[in-house]
Amino acid sequence: MSTESAIAIERRQHVQAALSDIQALLRAGPATGSVTREQLAAVTARLEQLAQRRELFPVSDFQPPTAGQGVGASTRYRLNPDDAPDAPALYLNSINPGKTTLPHNHTTWAVIVALSGQELNRVYRRSDDGSQEGRATLEQVREVVVQPGQSVSFLPDDIHSIHVTGDTPTLHFHLYGQPLETLSGRIGIDLATGQILNYNATQMKPGQEVRA
Repeated sequence: MSTESAIAIERRQHVQAALSDIQALLRAGPATGSVTREQLAAVTARLEQLAQRRELFPVSDFQPPTAGQGVGASTRYRLNPDDAPDAPALYLNSINPGKTTLPHNHTTWAVIVALSGQELNRVYRRSDDGSQEGRATLEQVREVVVQPGQSVSFLPDDIHSIHVTGDTPTLHFHLYGQPLETLSGRIGIDLATGQILNYNATQMKPGQEVRA
């Protein structure tokens, strides 16, 4: 019979403590239930504290995709798989260089914090008036390279694309207000055509997801 390692036990304790603190930060927000950018800044800071415990997330436990899985292949490790389906979901993502995505939203808040590797985030705003159904135009407003010491966060309607740069796989925390698979209303926007797509249905490739 296999037994849980000491590092796995300590990791779980630190993950649970961080998520408990994050839940408290979220409860301290407006009575409307909407998350503010100020709250996300506090959540990001708490997740960055967890990222400083790099020894709790060794490559032996969170291996990157193999070269044979292709450019931009990803493995998504769920760190709190037994939490309620409406609770924040914490993943540790390892993505091979070369991955790129359409600009997309999340329909929930999101925080990305790096342990290692670089992920370029291009952040957009809609420049159309929404009058043409199924179409949108975007204006890029900034770029953020997420890497150790530089994080990024998003409100539900924020739009961004990701581009994994560098020559090593990423190992990044991705924290969402709800599990990714429940976010059925997400949209992606084709920059070339302006077409609005259902992001989960058309763009979420079967990057391997692993309970951790």
